[in-house]
Amino acid sequence: MKKLFIAAMLFVGIASFAQDMNQKPTREQRERMTPEQRNEKQLQKLTKELSLDANQQAQVKQLLADRSAKAEKLRDARQEQKESGTKPPAEEKAAFKKQMEDEIAANDAKMKSILKADQYTKWKALQEERKDKMREKMKERKNDKI
Repeated sequence: MKKLFIAAMLFVGIASFAQDMNQKPTREQRERMTPEQRNEKQLQKLTKELSLDANQQAQVKQLLADRSAKAEKLRDARQEQKESGTKPPAEEKAAFKKQMEDEIAANDAKMKSILKADQYTKWKALQEERKDKMREKMKERKNDKI
């Protein structure tokens, strides 16, 4: 009887562990998309959420492509720096942060010129919602590590 109970508990434990593993693919398991695929997916999402017309779609597509190219350059530069093993000085970090803030402001201004007032308002709300989600995920990860 004791062995049967232990075997049943072991089976339940393994089954519940297997279910947890299948819930959400990890970062490595997810399919890697090219920058063009990511841009296209984002454009489709924005088109659906903001009801963009054909002209706006073309402009937003160009903006996404430009932003993606700049981000790729920055990512490569950062990767090179990581591989060299040197940490950037505080001034360089501050300059990088300022550059990123300027890029964000420039992209925001471009989107404002492309979108109508109500679309822009909705886009800003969606951005805030995404930021809040990311903050929650970061908190969860931080709590999971502790």
